Amino acid sequence: MKKIFALAIALCCQIGTALTAQEYYGYLYCHMAANSENTLYALGTKADRGEKFHPLLNNQPIFDAEEVARIEGGTRDAFICRGKKGDYLMCATDMCNRKSRIWNNYGIDLLHSNDLIHWTSVTFDFRKGSEIFSDPESPNVLADFSKINRVWAPQIIWDKDYKDGKGGWFVYYSMLSTNEGDRYDKIYYSYANDDFTTLTKPQLFYDKGIAVIDCHIDWNDYDNLYHVFYKKEGAPGVDRGVWSATFEKLPQSNWNDKFHITNEGKEQVEGPSAFKLIGENAWKVAYIRYSGGNAYKICNADANEANVDKGVVIQGDVLPQHGSFMQVTKDEYDLLEAWSALTLKQQATTDAKEKSRLEKILKKQYKKNAVKKLLKLYSKELRD
Repeated sequence: MKKIFALAIALCCQIGTALTAQEYYGYLYCHMAANSENTLYALGTKADRGEKFHPLLNNQPIFDAEEVARIEGGTRDAFICRGKKGDYLMCATDMCNRKSRIWNNYGIDLLHSNDLIHWTSVTFDFRKGSEIFSDPESPNVLADFSKINRVWAPQIIWDKDYKDGKGGWFVYYSMLSTNEGDRYDKIYYSYANDDFTTLTKPQLFYDKGIAVIDCHIDWNDYDNLYHVFYKKEGAPGVDRGVWSATFEKLPQSNWNDKFHITNEGKEQVEGPSAFKLIGENAWKVAYIRYSGGNAYKICNADANEANVDKGVVIQGDVLPQHGSFMQVTKDEYDLLEAWSALTLKQQATTDAKEKSRLEKILKKQYKKNAVKKLLKLYSKELRD
């Protein structure tokens, strides 16, 4: 019976079926660093209910942003999720304000991993126009792609209705250009292929009539609706904050605005993210407050992702900024802990031969059962 159960779980992972609450152990917080344009990891257990996290790698980047982001060498606004083949997907804003000293950028990065540790990336410089997209003959939503000056905060969600129910990866982001009449950020979308290496041309998703950025969308099984949190960047006063809306189908443009998160009063907030609590019919809503004293807030919400409370400042020695949260299994949690410990061990080693040996081990990759195999490999090294 145990073998049958194990086989069933493995099969579920392979075909992308969601795991049950009992199989999740904690949360992975994948985020931009508060002090640099790099991507960091932090872990929290189920018992801490998404409010307390500890950093991995002592808050060092999880990959070299210069290698991942081929336009500007910076990865901002990291979003992570599970793929459909037991793999993992990530996307990020390709931008480095530290170098450019302007709040413009020109594209995004799509990343793929089999183990949450080793990532490959594809960079899309939207200024290049039709040649970078998988459907070059599709209509252009912009008169001149070379005039794009913002492609911000991409995120991913599975669209189960795409291609007559076959499904597809829906990638959405805010975009702005200097084309005539393009006065504010709107939300656009593309579809990625199964390998997460191509994008269709941008199409308009949502036009609020004012600048809108930092969209986060999730599907809620409780009310069978898509829920979206976003920032009204172009609104005046306290309205310039995080709002919520619902809609029934992707890419539906008539969003039903629900409420405005006013917990911070006149202070400014952005970068919303939401995640369901493990084993609970409740959600957390997170955002960054960037005026009146910076703070990353984790708030309670009900089954409908509504009635958001004032929340708490995230706990732990993390460097929080705009990011995302993913539920992880015990094996995934333990692997990331072991990877962090082995990496720090390798960095601290003064023996050149040992440093080289450990570096080779840390570069090891597997195509199948990657999490379990790496966990076994790293655990052995830490025991020896």
